[in-house]
Amino acid sequence: MPGIPQKVHFIGIGGVGMSGIAQILLSLGHQVSGSDAKTSAVTERLQELGARIYEGHSPTNVTDAEIVVTSSAIRPDNQEVLAASRIGIRIVPRARMLGLIMKEQKGIAVAGAHGKTTTTSLAAFLLERAGLDPSYVIGGEAAEIGNAKAGAGEYLVAEADESDGSFVLLDPTIALVTNVENDHLDHYHTLENIAQAFKDFLMRVRPGGVMVLCADDPILRRLAGEMETPVITYGHSPDAEYRLESFSLNCITSGADVYRRGEFLGRLELSIPGRHNLLNALGVLAVGLHLGLEFGEIVGILKTFRGVKRRFETIGEISGVRVVDDYAHHPTEVQATLEAARQTNPGRLIAVFQPHRYTRTQFLHKEFGASFATADVVLLNSIYSAGETPIEGVTAQLIVDEIKKHRKDGVGYFETQDELVSYLSGMAQAGDLILTLGAGDIRESGFALLKRLEGFAGGNSA
Repeated sequence: MPGIPQKVHFIGIGGVGMSGIAQILLSLGHQVSGSDAKTSAVTERLQELGARIYEGHSPTNVTDAEIVVTSSAIRPDNQEVLAASRIGIRIVPRARMLGLIMKEQKGIAVAGAHGKTTTTSLAAFLLERAGLDPSYVIGGEAAEIGNAKAGAGEYLVAEADESDGSFVLLDPTIALVTNVENDHLDHYHTLENIAQAFKDFLMRVRPGGVMVLCADDPILRRLAGEMETPVITYGHSPDAEYRLESFSLNCITSGADVYRRGEFLGRLELSIPGRHNLLNALGVLAVGLHLGLEFGEIVGILKTFRGVKRRFETIGEISGVRVVDDYAHHPTEVQATLEAARQTNPGRLIAVFQPHRYTRTQFLHKEFGASFATADVVLLNSIYSAGETPIEGVTAQLIVDEIKKHRKDGVGYFETQDELVSYLSGMAQAGDLILTLGAGDIRESGFALLKRLEGFAGGNSA
């Protein structure tokens, strides 16, 4: 691809965002190498596609590269980063490489504090099934289309990660933003800085492009009034261009009527649950209509979308106990996911939460306290560090204490997942919905619980 050297090395290639870009470059004929702390199914797949994969980091891994790509998880003192710098190899963040790819196509960049992976997946799925043959890079695994593809069409659908501010390196033709909230405060420090970063991102929209913004978000409403680029709005707000009414919600599907400037367009139905997913799909529908697709075709395609891995994903059911896993790791995400879970009418809704990062826990523990109101039982595991250094006085107990301000009982804290699973296996009963929540490895406790319950069931049937 023009502007990108032939030999590209990825540090942290096993990450879902990094692996997606690597996959596209492999499809375009580049020589791709990459390293990660340990190999995985993701790195094995890349190896099958032609990538050279190194397990572990070493200065010798980068010597043949012409450009090195790093993820936000890679520290500046990483030995491969230092080696590339010494040799004089250009080092770029993941978003810069994504931006270089986007320059050759019409980019549809999806940003937002919450919902961007599902929304990006919906957009890529829509364009793929509509025959537009898009390229796409998604920060998660969509059930039918995976996380990346190099298509022959004119569009590149990409998830724009705001966590380190690097999404301002993208130059999309269409920017779809779901919301702006307090998160990644270790990088931004204040909500106003976050809002400014989103403004900078929106100002990168190319001439002739358009912004698709959720009108329910007060910051996005403000930013819409500050921009010269045309704006399409969607949401529940009465003045949104695209609105939803007459919801139907259950454990498997969701639906609502769609209106444009007061005119009824038709019914939007999804095969995934949750009011928040209907809102995500409405933003994608607005994009599809802007691209010239017909309403009937769009809703027909979106109805067949089966979701994204780790987004309200049922991982098993034993003896009437259903275990669902979700990536939610911010108070707003937790609340929305629990509300969607409550719509399934479980006997009991048991939330199992693993806080993600010490900094997020430090900044948002009070907000987390109020986000579990929908659950009947709330169980916490210790913080998943995601590579952060522990902060004195910051543990999951901060969140437990805040939750207890909102409820008298039904709260527990377990340092290890073994202790957590032991407790769960002793109290779980038919009709329970156990929801594991977090961006770390809490999903593993769900699998461990199912295995233990299976053992109990086998023992009872013997």
